[in-house]
Amino acid sequence: MSDLTTSAPISLPALSRWLLAVPVFLLLAYLVTFDQGVVSQAGDYLHELMHDGRHLLGVPCH
Repeated sequence: MSDLTTSAPISLPALSRWLLAVPVFLLLAYLVTFDQGVVSQAGDYLHELMHDGRHLLGVPCH
């Protein structure tokens, strides 16, 4: 039977993946939900992709 109170330390590669993944996820969430075209002015395709993502997630955009 194993003791559930002990845990192994988090390895540095696993920690670094999380430290990279979380800001990337937050940036993508910002671009899709709150951007409203400020950052995505690079092209119509990117703007429409973000617009459709807002509709898919149920975020009001207009």
